Amino acid sequence: MYPKAEILFPFPVTPRLRNLRGEKWAELVDRISQLSETDPDALAFILMMIRINNCLKCYSGSYKFMRGCEACSMQGVMQFKGEDEDLIAFYERTRQELLDYLENDGSPPEGFYDFQQA
Repeated sequence: MYPKAEILFPFPVTPRLRNLRGEKWAELVDRISQLSETDPDALAFILMMIRINNCLKCYSGSYKFMRGCEACSMQGVMQFKGEDEDLIAFYERTRQELLDYLENDGSPPEGFYDFQQA
C-alpha cells in the first residue's frame, strides 16, 4: 500500500539524489555513494539528510511516510533554500559535528542536536 519508508534516511537512496542540483552536488553524491554506510563521511551525509528531511518527526501515519523516503529526500534536496555551495557547507558543518562527536568518545558537542539548517 505504501512506498518503502524507513524511520531515518536510507543510505541506498543516496545515488538517486545525484541529478537534483548542480555539478558540485553531483560530485558530493558520487563520492559519498562509493563509501561504506558506516564511513564517517557517509554518516555525516545521512545525518544531514535526516535534518533536511526532518526524519525525527516522521511517523507511520504522516503524509511524508506514505510518500516514502526516496520521494521525501528528493523533495528535501530540491527545496533546500540556498545554492549548492550552501548545501555542501551544511554537509561540511554536519561532518565536522560528527567528527567532534566521535573524538569526544560519544559525548555530543554543543549544538549537536540543533536541527536547524542555518
